Amino acid sequence: MKRDLKWQVIAAAALGAMLLAACGDDEKSSDTTGASDQTAAECAVDKTVNDGTLTIATGEPAFPPYIINDATPEDGEGFEAAVAMAVAAELGFEVENVVWIRTAFDAAIAPGPKDFDFNLQQYTISPERAEVVTFSQGYYSASQAIFGLADSPAANATSLADLKGLKIGVATGTTSVTYIEEVIQPDAEPFIFNDNAAAKEALDSNQIDAIVSDLPTALYITAVEMEGTTVFGQIEGSGTDEFGLLMSKDNPIATCVDLALTALKASGELEQITTTWMSEYLDAPVISLG
Repeated sequence: MKRDLKWQVIAAAALGAMLLAACGDDEKSSDTTGASDQTAAECAVDKTVNDGTLTIATGEPAFPPYIINDATPEDGEGFEAAVAMAVAAELGFEVENVVWIRTAFDAAIAPGPKDFDFNLQQYTISPERAEVVTFSQGYYSASQAIFGLADSPAANATSLADLKGLKIGVATGTTSVTYIEEVIQPDAEPFIFNDNAAAKEALDSNQIDAIVSDLPTALYITAVEMEGTTVFGQIEGSGTDEFGLLMSKDNPIATCVDLALTALKASGELEQITTTWMSEYLDAPVISLG
């Protein structure tokens, strides 16, 4: 992917904070107590849904910066593709023994058995979700951001109060929905769409004034996918969306996945992956809570 040096320099300070958040809060993860004498690969033996194969799920479609080439995520191109393949390697799986499948965002969060070993499509760890699925420790933390057409009523927003009168769109199943309802509290009910693609169509046809999503997604959409759009700002104090790998409830492989992530953090590989794929997707003005 072609990289803009200016974005990388501007984003450096923010990246450090993101990395600390992603690597520091393991209280929400599965329990690895007593497993420190095992490697992730030793732990994972006979724990996958299909013997000899690691099955990884993501969305349909999967989009940058998380997965660059939707058709071949096993190439490791993109942030989540690279994280997934690095975890797979720690678990002892070569590329040819990794299978990628697709799931709807909401379907993966729903209770019940899963046909994948882990799923990653920017799932925020939350107590409510953890009642029906199991999360790994966090691998990334992102702020909420708001974006739209350059001439949107949201273009001059500098505080949360400036957002309340807007028609705001959001993808269903995301924590952005909760954030809009509980923190922004707009005057009108948010427009909830099946995915970001549907929300973008509504924005393009002026059905809504703006979209709320995580910051990297907002920056990518405005820079690459939707001409004439801009990120109006990241919302102050909203950097609590910690992404985790999602697994079926009480899945025994969760301990192994945590061992893999711990190893990737200790070696610096997770930080390197984050710098490579996310450094240009972090900079935006701040919209204050006041």
